[in-house]
Amino acid sequence: MPDRRPRIGILGIMQDLYDDDIPGIAQRQEGYAAEVAQQLSDVGEFIPSKAIKYREDAERAMREFEDTDLDGVMVVMLTYGPAMRVARLLSESRLPVLMANIQPEPTVTPAWNMDDMTYNQGVHGAQDTANAMVRAGKRFSVLTDDWKSDAFKANVGQWARAAAAATAWKKLKTAIVGYAMNDMGDIRVDESALIRSLGPEILAVAQGDLVRGIDEVTDAQVAEVISFEDGQFEIDPRLSREEREDHARMQVALEKILTDGGFGAYTAHFDAIGDDGRFRRLPLAAASSLMAKGYGYGAEGDVLAACMVYAAHQLIGDGHFTEMYAMDFPSDSILQSHMGEGNWKVARSDRPVKLIKRPLGIGRLGDPPTFLFQLQPGPATLAALVSLEGERFRLVVAEGENLDSQELPALEMPYGQFRPASGVRECLNGWLRNGGPHHEVMNLGHHAGDWRVFCEVTGIEFVQV
Repeated sequence: MPDRRPRIGILGIMQDLYDDDIPGIAQRQEGYAAEVAQQLSDVGEFIPSKAIKYREDAERAMREFEDTDLDGVMVVMLTYGPAMRVARLLSESRLPVLMANIQPEPTVTPAWNMDDMTYNQGVHGAQDTANAMVRAGKRFSVLTDDWKSDAFKANVGQWARAAAAATAWKKLKTAIVGYAMNDMGDIRVDESALIRSLGPEILAVAQGDLVRGIDEVTDAQVAEVISFEDGQFEIDPRLSREEREDHARMQVALEKILTDGGFGAYTAHFDAIGDDGRFRRLPLAAASSLMAKGYGYGAEGDVLAACMVYAAHQLIGDGHFTEMYAMDFPSDSILQSHMGEGNWKVARSDRPVKLIKRPLGIGRLGDPPTFLFQLQPGPATLAALVSLEGERFRLVVAEGENLDSQELPALEMPYGQFRPASGVRECLNGWLRNGGPHHEVMNLGHHAGDWRVFCEVTGIEFVQV
């Protein structure tokens, strides 16, 4: 799943009132929009429209933006432009909208004449247009700054990534292999509400599809997986050839199901695999390597977690599925782990990632090859999606750091100790008060700001604890 830079249209708005008084003003201001696009080229691909003077211009530009699958629209006032010419288009657009309240020159000087006043009078057009979108109930973001500043570039880049992630989310298809874990409440979601409000679609995949897929995997495909693992990881000599080949067949078959079905994320509950009767072991290593390739994943039928890992890949990169396992009060940290699934791209860089033979009673199957690593020490962020009543969703986020912590020899799965910036007590009090579920996505680095903008774009309630 290759990375793609955000692609954002610039809707440059003005009016024809000034054409006679200032010949060539439209071309001049189009040049300004092109300069803005160039200034932002480090954080995305920005495509300016022609100067929008009339409703027909706006309709044509928005059709082009939507037909070319852009990720969002940045509205820029080239001069004052009446809002009613674009109000309906912006309110009905499926694309995220950013109102960039900027102007060509950052400083008012005594040298300005009336032409300069006209070139730089966009703020009241921004007010007019924003007022129209508020009255129409259109969700949009706002950024006021000097467009040549580093802060403007960084903030637009953050919004562009959020817009791209939100647009990708609207197209997301998530597979649930078999069924979800019985009686686990915080993974439940109204799937109709999810697709109506946020976009991800949940589709069931029969275990039989995986069985047939495994049978179709070629020896060459198995050899390719094993060769990659041999070159990338420290391999436990106790792993038999049969165990490795069986795991590789499951991984290849799962990826083909995802690719053929257009799925960006999936979840597979261990009982759905274990009780089926046709599988030898659980696909734990497959989940880890598919996450490293950019697929979303959630355990135990948790489609919300799978959607979140996918969103984290799109928004930040290298999302890692995990859960809070236990509290460690002396170090003010939380042990993060899960049954064996984890994105090995977040492993600490000074030690090899191991692929181990790992006895596991859960699922009542053969030993599943499992990746073993500790989390990279340093800044980290946890996020989890809460399904509330109706179409309301909440994102609970905690920033902190992964500790350079002790090794736990008996823990044969990915793990690490996360110290919340607010402390274990305050963080978990807030997590529980806000209904934060027990499955989370982790990204290395501090990214609460990215998640906040993502929530602004998607309409999700944001809570940082």
